[in-house]
Amino acid sequence: MIDCSAHKFHVDCPSRKLFEQISDKWSMMILTVLDGGPLRFNEIRRQLEGITQKAQTQTLRRLERNGLVERKVIASSPVAVQYEITPLGRELQGPFKALYKWTLDYMPEVEKARAIYDAKTEQVAQV
Repeated sequence: MIDCSAHKFHVDCPSRKLFEQISDKWSMMILTVLDGGPLRFNEIRRQLEGITQKAQTQTLRRLERNGLVERKVIASSPVAVQYEITPLGRELQGPFKALYKWTLDYMPEVEKARAIYDAKTEQVAQV
């Protein structure tokens, strides 16, 4: 096993793989949507504009495998499935909310930097 404390970004470091899995956009958004309580698959999907059924299924499975989301089968007619954040998944809510707040707080500065970059790139392309 790789010593991740010495090689933080080594390709075989398990923490690197976990970081990749929890930091993708759909994982963050699904965990945020589930913050209010358990939801069924289609209830989640209605709140995530642009997610495909395949991407949502894959993301929910990955989150469940990592212990961040629990899948519960509800005995009803027809049988239903709902998803809920686990206590471990709730531990991510603070960092996710802080990151989201950062995007809101600094979006004007990011947009300004993008405009400067795009203007430079456009000037170079014209030369």
